[in-house]
Amino acid sequence: MPDADSLAQSEIALRNLAMTYPQATEEFPWGHRAIKVKAKIFLSLAMNDGALSATMKLPESGRYALTQRYAQPTGYGLGKSSWVSCTFRPGDELPMDLLEEWIDESYRTIAPKKLVLALNARLGGVEPPLAPPPAKPTRPRKKK
Repeated sequence: MPDADSLAQSEIALRNLAMTYPQATEEFPWGHRAIKVKAKIFLSLAMNDGALSATMKLPESGRYALTQRYAQPTGYGLGKSSWVSCTFRPGDELPMDLLEEWIDESYRTIAPKKLVLALNARLGGVEPPLAPPPAKPTRPRKKK
């Protein structure tokens, strides 16, 4: 059973995982950790009063997530758009494998398709360029 220190370590582990995604960046709006892709949040992490909160966009698995005792629709009306917040307190067991899957789903939902394709290629063992190669100039055809 994790205590407040191990919850803080779990926050760092989830943050480190999220930062491995293509073009992931980290900011601290509202004093909370926000992991973004192309300036859009795909994961928010916060430690408040010893509890760890993780918020993700889950359009595919959100219904299942909300059956878990630690999950609830995200406030401010975001729950209507598939955002789910999970809160863990000292003594709670963290389902790290499930949280990792949900971070992946959230990234894939928020990221541009080009970055998702790059992620898929990387997972398949190929590192494609993120930008297409420049087009070769064409010469006008000569009239006969």
